[in-house]
This record gives sequence, structure tokens and C-alpha cells, in this order.
Amino acid sequence: MEDSVDRIIAQWAQVHPDSDVGPMGVLGRLYRLTRLFERELQDVFTEHGLQAGEFDILATLRRADTDGNGLTAGQLADSALVTSGAITNRLDRLLAKDLITRQVDPRSRRTIRIALTSRGREIIDVALRDYLVNEKRLLSTLTTSQREQLEGLLRVLLHDRENQT
Repeated sequence: MEDSVDRIIAQWAQVHPDSDVGPMGVLGRLYRLTRLFERELQDVFTEHGLQAGEFDILATLRRADTDGNGLTAGQLADSALVTSGAITNRLDRLLAKDLITRQVDPRSRRTIRIALTSRGREIIDVALRDYLVNEKRLLSTLTTSQREQLEGLLRVLLHDRENQT
């Protein structure tokens, strides 16, 4: 079973036979799969009138706002690993769609808390269900054992990279 990355590696092996292009096999496949998966995941977001970043904010609020008091923009930015400017744009769009609220924290008037509206909760619950079905479909060519092995290997790589920053 040959894929597009195999062809690229073979070409490099001819042009630069002295170069170790082995890592390109892993990283090239990760890169290509990420792009392909992003497109197919976006289909689910679009079906629910969301962009990927909006889904991320709604999902973060749904899973992390356990006390119902909302989260700060800083907490959301940390969770989404994006800049405060990107968070502000996402929050503005979600506010316009009536999926979130922004309220002054009664304990600290300088703090703004963001929370899901009832409509936002409904949207994320349905979108999440469809998202999980889609993720399962995207990984359906792997056995459970293969998926667990891949997950473990990716965890090792991610842990290493996260601890270098």
C-alpha cells in the first residue's frame, strides 16, 4: 500500500541519496492527515452554523464551566491555545449568534465572565454528538488496538513538544 508521501520520499532518495528522509514519512503523513481531517471536521461545524474556533469555545465552556459561573477570556484563551485577539473575535461572533453571554463578575468588576446561553448549550450538545460520530468514522480503518497504539505514540510526541516550550 503506497501513499503520496511514499512517492515524495522515493523522489528525495533519488535526488539526495545521502540524506535521511525517514522522519519525513511520519511528519509528512501527520501534516497531510491534519489537512484532510480538518476539512472533514469543518463539515460538521458548518452543518451547525459554526467555525472550528467557535466550536472550540463552546466545547470548552460546556466541559470546563462546571459551576455555571462562566469562564474568563483568559481561561478560554489558555484552553484554546490562541491569542486574546483571536478569542475576542470568536466571542463577538458567538455573542451575535446568541450562543454565549458576557457578564461582569460580581466578585470582581474588572473581570468579565463568558457563559453558554441555553441555545449555546443545545447547539454544542448536538454538534458534539455529530463531531464524535465523524471522528469515529475518520478513524474507522484502524482497529481499537491500532488506535490506542497511535494515541500513545502521539501522546509521547506531544508531551515532549509541550515540555520544550
